[in-house]
Amino acid sequence: MKLTYTHIILFFTLVVLTLKTTAQDLPKGFVYVDELIPNIALDLRYTSFNNFVGQPIEGYQKARCILSLKATEALKKAQISLNKKDLGLLIYDSYRPQQAVNHFMRWAKNTNDTLMKQHYYPGVKKKNLFKEQYIATRSGHSRGSTIDVTLINLKTGIVLDMGSPFDFFGPESWVSNRNLTAIQIANRQLLQSTMKQFNFRNYPKEWWHFTLCWEPFPKTYFDFPVN
Repeated sequence: MKLTYTHIILFFTLVVLTLKTTAQDLPKGFVYVDELIPNIALDLRYTSFNNFVGQPIEGYQKARCILSLKATEALKKAQISLNKKDLGLLIYDSYRPQQAVNHFMRWAKNTNDTLMKQHYYPGVKKKNLFKEQYIATRSGHSRGSTIDVTLINLKTGIVLDMGSPFDFFGPESWVSNRNLTAIQIANRQLLQSTMKQFNFRNYPKEWWHFTLCWEPFPKTYFDFPVN
C-alpha cells in the first residue's frame, strides 16, 4: 500500500497518543515533581521493600513523585537555595493515596507482624503506633502538599547525617531532640530552616516531615494511585 501524507500524519498522531497514556492524567493542581525540578533526588521507599512495613505499599504502582503544583513550586525554591551550597533535597515520600494509608492501618492492627521492628520502631510497641501518633488514619500526604525529605551532598551523593533514619519511630526523630552530635544538629537545623523559609511547617515527631502552609487542598484526601 502506498503511504500518503495522511497516513503518515495518522501514524504519528497514534504514537503521540500512545506516549501520553504511559503516565496518568493527574487531577487539576497536581504535577510530577521531577518534571518541574529535574535535579531533585528520589528514594521513594513505599514502592520497595525498604520501609517499616517491609513490602511495597498499595497505591504506589510506580516510583513517581507527585505533589500539588503549589507545593512543588515552593519546593523548587528551596532546592535552588540549597544548590548554592552544593546541597539538594532527597525525597522519601510525597503524595500518598488513601489506599496506602489503609494498608498502613491494616498492617498496624496485625501485631504479629513485627518483621521491621528493630529497624524502624524498636522502642515503640506496635499496638501504640496510632496512640503515639506515628501512624494516622488520615495522612496529610493524601492532601497532596506534604513531603518527606532530607538533604544530600551534591558533590558526593551522600545523604547528610540527621541522627536517625527516615521513618524511625521514637524520640530520636523528634525535632526537639538534642541528644545528637553537633553535625547532626546543624544538619537538622539547616533542613528545618530552609523548609520554613519557603513556607513549609514541620511535624514535631518527624524531622523529615513537612506540609506546605496554606495548602491548596486542606480538607481533601485523594486516592488516585501513584503511577
